Amino acid sequence: MTVQRTATSTGMPNGSGAAAILAAGIGNLAVALLAIAGDKIEAVKSWMTFYKPTGPLSGVTTSAIGVWLLVWLILEFRWKGKVVVLSRINAIAFVLLALSVLLTFPPIADMF
Repeated sequence: MTVQRTATSTGMPNGSGAAAILAAGIGNLAVALLAIAGDKIEAVKSWMTFYKPTGPLSGVTTSAIGVWLLVWLILEFRWKGKVVVLSRINAIAFVLLALSVLLTFPPIADMF
């Protein structure tokens, strides 16, 4: 899937913004997946408990922030100064966000 062109192509470079948008979508999905894993898998639950009073939620959110930042840095490095197809990036990020919301909705999350 080619999503980028060089900055010399027509259009203003938008790779940095696209990197932030896509990283946010991936970070949201990370929260949902880690939350499900932390609730359902005892080993993950104990591994994700960074602060006992909050339980595994402390590790879930901290780890998801780490995923978000890492993905953002990688995409920023790859797409900085490039022109990317922003409509495709926005669509992917929106699908990831919608999937994240669905996965954190209790009836769906309880199916796992």
